[in-house]
Amino acid sequence: MRNACGFTETKETTVIDIDAVEALSRRVLGPEHKALPPRSWGHTVESFLATSPRLSEFTTPVLTLDRARIASNISVMAEWTARAGMLLAPHGKTTMAPQLWRQQLDAGSWAITLATGWQVQAARAFGVDRIVLANAEIDPVALTWIAGELDSHPTFEFYCWADSVATVNEMDRILTAQGTRPIPVIVELGGPHGRTGARTTDEATAVARAIASSPRLALAGVGGYEGALSHDRTDSGLAAVRAYLENVAALHRALDAEGLYGEHAIVTAGGSAYQDLVAEQLQSLTTGDGVATDVVLRSGAYVVHDDGFYSQISPLTPARTDAPLLSAMHGWARTVSRPEPGLALLDAGKRDFPFDEGLPVPQSVRGGETLDSGAEITALNDQHAFLRLPAEDSTALPVGSVVRLGLSHPCTAFDKWRLIPVVDDADGDDPRVVDLVHTFF
Repeated sequence: MRNACGFTETKETTVIDIDAVEALSRRVLGPEHKALPPRSWGHTVESFLATSPRLSEFTTPVLTLDRARIASNISVMAEWTARAGMLLAPHGKTTMAPQLWRQQLDAGSWAITLATGWQVQAARAFGVDRIVLANAEIDPVALTWIAGELDSHPTFEFYCWADSVATVNEMDRILTAQGTRPIPVIVELGGPHGRTGARTTDEATAVARAIASSPRLALAGVGGYEGALSHDRTDSGLAAVRAYLENVAALHRALDAEGLYGEHAIVTAGGSAYQDLVAEQLQSLTTGDGVATDVVLRSGAYVVHDDGFYSQISPLTPARTDAPLLSAMHGWARTVSRPEPGLALLDAGKRDFPFDEGLPVPQSVRGGETLDSGAEITALNDQHAFLRLPAEDSTALPVGSVVRLGLSHPCTAFDKWRLIPVVDDADGDDPRVVDLVHTFF
């Protein structure tokens, strides 16, 4: 059911086109798929997996996902969000993988969040019918397409952001001759030295008034990204996030008091690093007086978590909860050179694994060899990793040995792979590959 503002008052499960997702298993494999063994070429994904391939058949470097850990992470986050009384709209740009989106939606996610107009188009190609674009959309081609998509598909539900009156005016200009359904827009509040977002509540209120007065737009709520304001769990970092979220809540209440909403509103925050603070500061909005309000968490990294940045900062780590997230992504690289004592060169680099939020961390050697606790990746080139070892240990990691690497920041891991093997157990001696996940970047 749609309210007067034109957006749906529902918490029903978001739809994805199952047939379109399952059709990915019928795609034909070839040499364009990095790390796949030559014997897979010409097979469909389905027929290749039927041969029970093992990870040792894949060339290095290779990125893998762990099936059981992904399932666990999706369950942990779904249950955590439900207990907190919030909705979950996973940030799909983390993976750009419809197969994983389907699992998240099947677990009860309310929507899929995306970051660009093209990503919205990709998600619509797979039938995703509720999308949050956590960004302004003022590209004329993309916004015109979205307006047409809304008119052509009555069940499609879409939200985007605005952080200035200029953005609202530009949307109005583009939409002058487009569409009949108002586009729901969320006012984005930012913070000092943050990313986008109106910097003061007065500025954000002016944006909300401009949206509410537009015949082509509908004020849908308030949102922002708290992760831009801190990168740690120090007292000062947590205080900065709390203060920002308090301002988000205050802005929402002020807009409600002014009567700018219709019958329903959304308050949304990021939530991969500080979801506990989001719940602490915003959850009460769902039960208070005033307009009916849903708090929507846009966590993205949780689906595979990591062994770096998020493993340190997330509230859902083993040190902070009995139901933690687990790292479900690993890199595998082979020693190709031991040119001097204490140095091993691996065949993986910046084109294979993420490095922007921390370098890969050596964890183990395939086949059971123990890796010295002092081993460390100190640098990445395009296709090489510098693995430093104790100089006196000249026998470790002979040429040809394969190292499993823990990785940091899933958002910059998936974009380097168009097809990612899923293994049954990354801790096994030679894991079986049980699926291949397609990405769309």
